[in-house]
Amino acid sequence: MTIVAAADGSALGNPGPAGWSWYVDDEHWSAGGWPHGTNNMGELMAVIDLLESTAHVDEDLRILCDSQYVINSVTKWMPGWKRKGWRKSDGAPVLNRELLERLDRALQGRTYTFEWVKGHAGHDLNEAADKRARAAATAYRDDDAIPIGPGWPGAAVHEPAPALAVAEAAPAGSAAQPAAQTVEFDLFDELLSATETDEDVVTRLERELVEPTVRADSARVAALLHPDFEEIGRSGRLWGRDAILEALAEEDAPAAELAVLGAERIGADAILLTARTVDDRGASLRSSLWLRVGGRWRLRFHQGTPEA
Repeated sequence: MTIVAAADGSALGNPGPAGWSWYVDDEHWSAGGWPHGTNNMGELMAVIDLLESTAHVDEDLRILCDSQYVINSVTKWMPGWKRKGWRKSDGAPVLNRELLERLDRALQGRTYTFEWVKGHAGHDLNEAADKRARAAATAYRDDDAIPIGPGWPGAAVHEPAPALAVAEAAPAGSAAQPAAQTVEFDLFDELLSATETDEDVVTRLERELVEPTVRADSARVAALLHPDFEEIGRSGRLWGRDAILEALAEEDAPAAELAVLGAERIGADAILLTARTVDDRGASLRSSLWLRVGGRWRLRFHQGTPEA
């Protein structure tokens, strides 16, 4: 017997709030996503979760995708990428490497075929997967409950989708959930300890923002930024939230040392933090306005000024 499933991704704005889903029937489907991601990330994660959720089932898989990117990644490009250390023919690093490596692991030992289907063309399974992926993306956008679906009976709880540094109340796509179950959106609880002040939290989050591993994780950075975030960078350019997230995704961020100069509360839910960073580009002074929104501290405005 062969399991026939559609897998699809969705990103509102691409990049933006993103979702993924696979769908077999109303009793067998799963969905999840990220507060900030791309359509390709969703397309990959949908296939990964399908493979991982059915790893205990001794049946072939027929995977319906409307993404040529996913199909070509598996059937054409992945062997060459692996030989080159996950780099493309021009030497540039392959995007979405973490997801692709996880997909490669999930494919091992499985019997599967991929079939391309045209998206938004009335294909029942594809439309069902697309609807659920978009619902997950919309829930992340609106801070609503995430409709994760029932999953596959007997599936093991596997690693959560990458780029979520803080776990949700339950992993998206986890096993054997009732069909109507949702997960309350609580992606980024600051985990304030009994001895940690608001100023301590903001200082900790500011330090995270200069860590290369965090800056390379667009979903983690997105969780730290206010929806109306703006930045005046070292060059004097004004950046918006989406623009800075796109730039960071392409940046090879240098390691930086950060020394906090002060953290001044300027309102019940506002703290102005000043700091100095030193990296291989030189020293900069930082001014960061952090606002508490819905119980979470988010960076509303940042300015970096090179020191003379």
